[in-house]
Amino acid sequence: MKEIIKTEKLTFDYTVYDENGDETDKNRVLTDISLDIEEGSFTAVLGHNGSGKSTLAKHFNGILLPTDGRVLVDGIDTSDESRIYDIRQTVGMVFQNPDNQIVATVVEEDVAFALENLGVEPKEIRRRVDEALKTVDMYEYRKHAPHQLSGGQKQRVAIAGIIAMRPRCIVMDEPTAMLDPKGRKEIMATVKTLNRDYGITVVMITHYMDEAAKADRVIVIDKGNILLDGTPKQIFSNVELLKSVGLDVPQATELMYELKKSGLDVPDDIIDENECAEYIYSLFCADDKEQ
Repeated sequence: MKEIIKTEKLTFDYTVYDENGDETDKNRVLTDISLDIEEGSFTAVLGHNGSGKSTLAKHFNGILLPTDGRVLVDGIDTSDESRIYDIRQTVGMVFQNPDNQIVATVVEEDVAFALENLGVEPKEIRRRVDEALKTVDMYEYRKHAPHQLSGGQKQRVAIAGIIAMRPRCIVMDEPTAMLDPKGRKEIMATVKTLNRDYGITVVMITHYMDEAAKADRVIVIDKGNILLDGTPKQIFSNVELLKSVGLDVPQATELMYELKKSGLDVPDDIIDENECAEYIYSLFCADDKEQ
């Protein structure tokens, strides 16, 4: 399958300046990151605060440029300033705080904002706005004021604004971090719909293990390096390694881990609550049959 994002030995330094604007130091945040994001995939990127995961995300559509190495979006080098529109047309970005992305006083006007700035024809804007709002299940709120919406609803409006641009990939930088459990559930349902039903590539930066468990692939970043890269089952079977870098595991995995420590011979790749419940039920059934 073709990759839509490719990084080649991506290295990034934040430059530190003094009060006079003179450079005093460089802080290395990413070191030799090489990875491919396949088109149509759903990838979660994990890492504790300061690991470099959000810095990595900002390289995926040219918000940040590498200090060394390069990033390619659909084959375009993000350092090519003449192609920045093509890059951001291909990869849209959703940030943590939806209030920072909403600019209009009416929902449908906010979703239309970027399209109007690009000079898209009014009939096409209308069609795209309606389609995007229906995709995130916010069409009935199209005449509402964004400030009257819940956090999860605001984030879905922000996502609709990106969808209306017709990107092939959406990068989400901790989009549920400021939401309550209901809002988080809404956003995850939207993410799965975009990926499964519309074929949009999704890269989600998150610190919620249950969200990462729903992805096709999980990448763990630690101290600016790739620590682990694999399927959720492969990644979350490394319980002790993840804990050593300040990360948790899904609750189902944690339970299996504790049962194993207690001496039970249980699998270490269970990440889903239903799978966990079924396995525990099977243990009791086996005990009943033996009796």
